[in-house]
Amino acid sequence: MFLTENIDNYVVAHSQEEPKILQELTKETWQKILNPRMISGAYQGRVLSMISKLIQPKNVLEIGTFTGYSALSIAEGLPKEGAIITIDRNEELAELQKKYFDKSDYKKQIQTFVGNAIEIIPTLTEKFDLVFIDADKSNYTNYFHLIIDKMNSGGIILSDNVLWYGKVAEKANEKDVDTIALQAYNTLLNTDDRIETVMLPIRDGLTISRVK
Repeated sequence: MFLTENIDNYVVAHSQEEPKILQELTKETWQKILNPRMISGAYQGRVLSMISKLIQPKNVLEIGTFTGYSALSIAEGLPKEGAIITIDRNEELAELQKKYFDKSDYKKQIQTFVGNAIEIIPTLTEKFDLVFIDADKSNYTNYFHLIIDKMNSGGIILSDNVLWYGKVAEKANEKDVDTIALQAYNTLLNTDDRIETVMLPIRDGLTISRVK
């Protein structure tokens, strides 16, 4: 969070409230899951929902499911024929994901994969309108190179945690692999001529890249 607490509270108070199912998922994530702070959260979830509703993507790829909060937020913008493929390597989260996906309105539109996204993405044949990258930071650049040729023209790539607690704006310790990787990734997004990019200081940083 880079805003003062009172301004941040005002922003949240004047943004759409999250649906009840996401409130329940947040509560259960904090009760049962290690590192619950990894959940997208109410405000960012509303941002993801709004972007998805504006795009109305037919095919979505999410890299990093966690407990399913962001997938459900993005699903709110799917047309009836739309679908989300979401990938996470942690099989221990699959039961909680399934519980909330199954009780949502988007049960039939969400397809989950458990495993290494670097191995799974090349097997996908879809062309995507929206991709959300929120997984291991050291592989962000690898994910980008795997998905860029699977994007439709005008498609959107959303990248989470790109400010990394502000560390990306400082000289990184040579042992800080994640910060170094994100610095390189942020430079890539701003210089690759196949996309146009704007970085938003939302929570821990969210980049929107539009494929030309």
